Amino acid sequence: MATLEQRGSWFRVIFRFNGKRYAQTLNTTNPRDANSLKGGIEKTIMLLQQRVLKVPDAVDPLTFIMAGGELPPPAAEPKPEEKPPEPEAEKSERKPLGIRSLKQLCDRYTQTLALSVEENSLATVEMHLRHVKRFFGVDFDPNDIAPGRLQEYIEHRARRKGIRTRPLSAYTIRKELTTFRAAWNWAKQMLLIEPAFPDSPLKFPKMREKQPFQTFAEIERRIASGVTEAEQKELWDCLFLSIGEINELLEHVKATAQQPFVYPMFCFAAHTGARRSEILRLKKSDIDLSSSVALIHEKKRVRGTTTTRRVTLSPFLKQVLGEWLAWHPGGQHLFTQPVAVFRSRKRRIEATPVTRNEATDHFERTLEECKWAVVRGWHVFRHSFASNCAACGIDQRLIDEWLGHQTEEMRRRYRHCFPSQQEKAIQTVFGPKPPTGQTVPGCAMEVSC
Repeated sequence: MATLEQRGSWFRVIFRFNGKRYAQTLNTTNPRDANSLKGGIEKTIMLLQQRVLKVPDAVDPLTFIMAGGELPPPAAEPKPEEKPPEPEAEKSERKPLGIRSLKQLCDRYTQTLALSVEENSLATVEMHLRHVKRFFGVDFDPNDIAPGRLQEYIEHRARRKGIRTRPLSAYTIRKELTTFRAAWNWAKQMLLIEPAFPDSPLKFPKMREKQPFQTFAEIERRIASGVTEAEQKELWDCLFLSIGEINELLEHVKATAQQPFVYPMFCFAAHTGARRSEILRLKKSDIDLSSSVALIHEKKRVRGTTTTRRVTLSPFLKQVLGEWLAWHPGGQHLFTQPVAVFRSRKRRIEATPVTRNEATDHFERTLEECKWAVVRGWHVFRHSFASNCAACGIDQRLIDEWLGHQTEEMRRRYRHCFPSQQEKAIQTVFGPKPPTGQTVPGCAMEVSC
């Protein structure tokens, strides 16, 4: 219903409504933003054609459509002795797409963001903005915001309880305001709002550093010493598995998996450290068994760019994938569901890629009612892969290359050895524990422990 036209580096939109042709500049040189704005215009025209919206009398249809079906604010009548404020009138003409509510700001930003980020990341952004809208109200005009209101938001969120009845962390509050700031700055660059984001000075609660990753045995000992249920869940979030534990878990998966794709998907996650979303994006053409290489498509390492990285397949994983590909039910993706799935209500006419919900559901089903039920999601294999590589002395640059994007904070969490290796390391400095009755060199006291 609408088309884009580029004049020089600027975009404008052209459309017809009620038999009349309209053209309007979009005040942007970014093709993604232009396409997003065009989509909003087409939606407004559709609502007008369906009689959901109606252009009010004495309102220009172009202004109404470009404003997303929102009535423009009434112009203030100047006093007889005063002249109309010329600069403000000019600004109003330059900003036909001005945002007048927080709902407009959030909706337009997420529509644009959907073109360039992962589904998981977009869901997180939408969740952050829902908290912002709940506090300020969907009809709140962003142009009226003040630093004091942001500080009130921080204090309000700091009093809220998280998923484990603990106060919401400062990290989460900072992430919510970072998302709000990103949406605000995008709108300002698009000339949709006037003021800059008022984020200074703001005071946040004290940050709490995440615990380092710990072995299964370490966590069990800490739980046995007496911790609350919430602390237990937090400890299991820090779990990483040793090579022996990974092999034991994979044997359990092989024996209990309810669908054919589950076991090879578990093996791929454990032997590559790939994210769940990266595994679900894999296609059969990304696996080269002859060269023992998998090509993983990334969306998180470089903002706004889809990148790739190559991961070497272990001999075990190469064998598992070879057997899986020999049986593969069809389709381009590496992990797919066949047409007929036992006890499934979904009707398929061809093999379909495994979805995010299916991957999560089968992960929980496969590990329920056994010692591995405490493993909290696919990401534990990524932590374990990094921790095991670091414990074996693999060069940090290779670990970064295999895993893709890594922050220094994350490196500190997994850059450690197993407890037994740490004990051996400290013994190289101070020597082994002396036998009972011997004198420690440099000390006159006899060791009696």
